[in-house]
Amino acid sequence: MIGTALTQALLEKNYRVIILSRETRNSKPQTANLSYSQWNIKDQTIDNEAIAKADYIIHLAGAGVADKRWTQKRKQEIIDSRVKGGELIVKALKETTNNVKAVLSSSGIGWYGPDPRLHDSVGQGSIPNQDPFTEEDPVYDDFLGQTCKAWEKSLAPVASLGKRFIIFRTGMVLSTNGGALKEFLKPVKFGIAAIMGSGEQIVSWIHIDDLARLYIEAIENTKINGVYNAVAPNPVSNEKLTLQLARTKKRKFFVPVHVPAFVLKAMLGELSIEILKSATISCRKIIEAGFIFSYPSIGPAIKDLVQEKR
Repeated sequence: MIGTALTQALLEKNYRVIILSRETRNSKPQTANLSYSQWNIKDQTIDNEAIAKADYIIHLAGAGVADKRWTQKRKQEIIDSRVKGGELIVKALKETTNNVKAVLSSSGIGWYGPDPRLHDSVGQGSIPNQDPFTEEDPVYDDFLGQTCKAWEKSLAPVASLGKRFIIFRTGMVLSTNGGALKEFLKPVKFGIAAIMGSGEQIVSWIHIDDLARLYIEAIENTKINGVYNAVAPNPVSNEKLTLQLARTKKRKFFVPVHVPAFVLKAMLGELSIEILKSATISCRKIIEAGFIFSYPSIGPAIKDLVQEKR
């Protein structure tokens, strides 16, 4: 989802894009500015010619965190798809003569864990006054926190190779082409605004167009270096996001329904913890670096996504 949007944004600015794919080079159409090269994370192989041509490398590969129920096998797949991809990029940079100026990688706000004192054992309770998490906050000791830590660590040697290294800890990406918003829209089509648990949990989100622009800004602004949170300036509660979506799509013709935490737990298992988690994340650092959000607030972001054909 993110790679597709970013590719389009780069092509519109006349960048030449090489997409690393598990499929063979000839299996996809090539154009003057868009081509495909092969890599295989499992086998730790990569087309060194692509590395030699590259000015920038962007690592977005990773199995979807919320695509399937979390079994031990699925958890390992989530970790390996990120970490082994990072390790392969570092290996290629060490072994191939290259002119790469910077390496950019996605990570997640799962690094931070939940807002303090939000949940009791069933995911209920009021939201406390919470200072937003910043890039300096330590990693949280749970599955997603440790996954993000391993993901970022896998690419850390890039800095010692003399490359600029940027990490974007990304919040919920709003896009109608995939991700969470597409799931939110499913019950809305039937006039139901499905609020998760109490609905008070804070969602730190970002519009897909802003995220694509953020990567391009990091390519072009050489002062951007290190870790940044990729979230919009105004996080919202799950209830506000859900109701905003329903109002934009259905006006007044919908019914708000709270889906109890125990139902989510029964349906999703451990993954339900992430659905019910509140995470208030600051984007001050990237704003201070000069980035201007096109969609800082949830209303215009939802309106743009729902009302336009995408």
